[in-house]
Amino acid sequence: MTLTLQGPLVLVGAGKMGGALLSGWLGQGLNPRDVYLRDPNPPAEIAQLVAERGIPLNFSIPDLAARRPSVVLLAVKPQMMDQVLPDLAPLVAPETLFISIAAGMGLHRLGELLGAGAHVVRAMPNTPASVGRGITVACANALVTLGQRELATALLGAVGEADWVENEGLIDAVTAISGSGPAYVFYLTECLAAAGESLGLEAGLALRLARATVSGAGEMLHQLDDTPSTLRKNVTSPGGTTAAALDVLMGENGMSTLMRHAAHAARDRSRELGQ
Repeated sequence: MTLTLQGPLVLVGAGKMGGALLSGWLGQGLNPRDVYLRDPNPPAEIAQLVAERGIPLNFSIPDLAARRPSVVLLAVKPQMMDQVLPDLAPLVAPETLFISIAAGMGLHRLGELLGAGAHVVRAMPNTPASVGRGITVACANALVTLGQRELATALLGAVGEADWVENEGLIDAVTAISGSGPAYVFYLTECLAAAGESLGLEAGLALRLARATVSGAGEMLHQLDDTPSTLRKNVTSPGGTTAAALDVLMGENGMSTLMRHAAHAARDRSRELGQ
């Protein structure tokens, strides 16, 4: 699928997520001449990409407003939004969709900062977008049209999967599961490698085993239709080594309890950031 737009796409912020999205869009065939980047200090790799592809950097907002952008994607930290968004108010128009990927900042507050009439989507992607395997969940304010929803789905889906919720309150739960979730998996990998070392394995071998095991199991989840529960049971022989380990992990105050506590903590922090 080739991405095509009626007007320019403005990317505000080129950190890890903004850069991943930009790379994904260009990989899907988006014309770099239709992209404008606003970031006072982009990472070196993004600065190089921008220079190589001829993408305008830190352009004049009034000049761009005359071109009527199709999309303005906001990829700056939540604490910077109060400073950044009012400067973008001249871009607000019925044909311009604003997509925010800032954790915790709700649709109402985004609309206040941009001004009346802003068509706004709030989205939560995750870092596997950098390797084309992300997942993003979005919600929209009442002004967003069906065509703009479809455009948002195409842009967010360029780096993985994209889905929608109608209840904005669920975005905080999405943040806790998929937004923060990669860090949980990375920590699981750290813990698995450390457990290997505690059993006498050399550190490098323990880490290679942990990385290959976690990434391989993830690929099975990606490729196979079986549920995680079925895949787990397929590995577990009654009375065997896996069952002995799962007796610990699935016991009282085990992994399920810890994960619920962790997810609730992440959700609650997401709510606090939006206040």
